[in-house]
Amino acid sequence: MENEKNIGVHETAFVTSAFRACDESLSRDKLARLWRNPKTEEWIAEYLDQVSSEEIYTHCLRNRFFMDTINNLIASQAIEVLINFGSGFSMYPFLLQKDLIHIEIDKPEIVGYKKEKIIEWQRNGILPKRTINFIGVDFSTDYRNKLQSKIDFIKGKKSSFILIEGVLFFLTIAQTDSLFSFFDTIQESGDYIGSASFQESLKDTLAFENLLNFFNQKVSKTDENDYQTLPDSYYQSNNHYKLIDHQDYYSLSALYEHKIQQQKQHILNENFYILRKI
Repeated sequence: MENEKNIGVHETAFVTSAFRACDESLSRDKLARLWRNPKTEEWIAEYLDQVSSEEIYTHCLRNRFFMDTINNLIASQAIEVLINFGSGFSMYPFLLQKDLIHIEIDKPEIVGYKKEKIIEWQRNGILPKRTINFIGVDFSTDYRNKLQSKIDFIKGKKSSFILIEGVLFFLTIAQTDSLFSFFDTIQESGDYIGSASFQESLKDTLAFENLLNFFNQKVSKTDENDYQTLPDSYYQSNNHYKLIDHQDYYSLSALYEHKIQQQKQHILNENFYILRKI
């Protein structure tokens, strides 16, 4: 993929989509395959071998859980807008009910490339038309006022579901606090957040040690303190939101009748939280 080097995100956005494409019956994402490319396939083969072969299924179940949760809320007419922070190359706009309004937020180079590819695939009849609003944001800048203005213009007072998956692991607690404070300013009572994060016990596993070594070889030199974990209490103690559902890879495997293949030491167990604004 010629633009991949310029984007510099194949290790995140491209790979996450490719994982979902590896087991479509589990992820229920029949469109993730569109983002597959030879460079990513090579990267994934090394990742599964050197980090954890279970990663295909952890990503598939994350996608499945959030998609089913959002679908259920749409069916009950509880939400009208999906705001996806760190949207990457997720394909929710084409997997969910067609009338849902989508706001996709990520780095400018990511949303720019994604918009370009989606327009191309729509022109060629590969994808249907959808209402997608792409917003490129540099989160290292003072983004809040400008982003809030754009979101408010698109969604108005419509009910919303904010999704933030695959993001918090790479942020600081100050950045995370700022984001959740921002969520509170753009949502109304009864709106929802879906969040994915890891707990501190992750760092005691062999899988995390393998991940750290892999990132140091493939991406950049880091240590375990560069990756954020969040306890359940972070979600339970939010004064503006009530935690209404909490799952992890193990509970979702049981729910969707998926057979876990590796022992706990070899699994990056992600936790998933649904919050409702009070």
